[in-house]
Amino acid sequence: MRIEFIRERLAALGAKPDHVRRILAAWLAARPLDAGARRQPAEHCLPRALREALPVLAQEWAALARLRSQHPGGDGSARLLVGLTDGQTVESVLLPREGVCVSTQVGCAVGCSFCMTGKSGLLRQLGSAEIVAQLVLARTLRPVKKIVFMGMGEPAHNLDAVLEAITLMGSEGGIAHKNLVLSTVGDRRVFDRLPQARVRPALALSLHTTDPVLRRQLLPKAPAIDPDELVALGEDYARTSGYPIQYQWTLLAGVNDGDADIDRIAGWLEGKYAMMNFIPFNPVDGSPFRRPSPERLAEVVARLRRRRIVACLRDSAGQDVDGGCGQLRARSLSDGLV
Repeated sequence: MRIEFIRERLAALGAKPDHVRRILAAWLAARPLDAGARRQPAEHCLPRALREALPVLAQEWAALARLRSQHPGGDGSARLLVGLTDGQTVESVLLPREGVCVSTQVGCAVGCSFCMTGKSGLLRQLGSAEIVAQLVLARTLRPVKKIVFMGMGEPAHNLDAVLEAITLMGSEGGIAHKNLVLSTVGDRRVFDRLPQARVRPALALSLHTTDPVLRRQLLPKAPAIDPDELVALGEDYARTSGYPIQYQWTLLAGVNDGDADIDRIAGWLEGKYAMMNFIPFNPVDGSPFRRPSPERLAEVVARLRRRRIVACLRDSAGQDVDGGCGQLRARSLSDGLV
């Protein structure tokens, strides 16, 4: 379902633009849809047909993203298996410090060699309302002030729905624009459209290596953009949006954690409006990759920091509860739970 369809349905029930904004704001805040309506002056009261339809609408919108199971992690996060209206499932993650990670697709077409989600391929796109509904579901469980589009799927492959969701979250949803973070492997459509968007999110770019050949092996179906060009495109957007680029680099022992690769990215990022998030590989059954040793992880971060580059070591939230994206859903499928 699209947000635009919801707007059209509300209008058909007699809702004026102000009514639509108030109802959508109540939905995104996980409050009753008529919250605050009774305190409005008579001329702003909801039309009768609209009032009578709100209970049905509330049920329909709640069904867009239902909690199938919740798996708390020791780091304060919680992985959510989310059921959709057609029986498919996606994952959302409640993050420490009032954040939520949402999915944009069921499956993914990029096929990153170290990611569980890509193993099933792309099953379908999520509608913009299904993306927003993950925020609403999260807010029924805890406060949310930051949204990262880093769950299942490649947001650039569902960009119309993602931007529609971002616009609503950044307006009626009360989320600061800098706290909307879109993650992508790198797609020219992102760099073309985000600068023109009404709500411009911060950008996270999955880099993983400075070697173009290795990048094509690790991300076999990603757009053919060499890593150095991706950094240049990222810098342009950072200066346009005013938000630093958050580069993502999944560390794979003996693959992309060597000194040459790390020193090369340090040279590229010196003086750039950027930061680097190193993510140790989260083991996946049957994968040939390994996580670097704790000593090597520390050295990789230190090499960038010595060059005065902001670098962090970040485990995927909920590593102790099927932390890698797609693992919870894969386990549920194998157990016959979805």
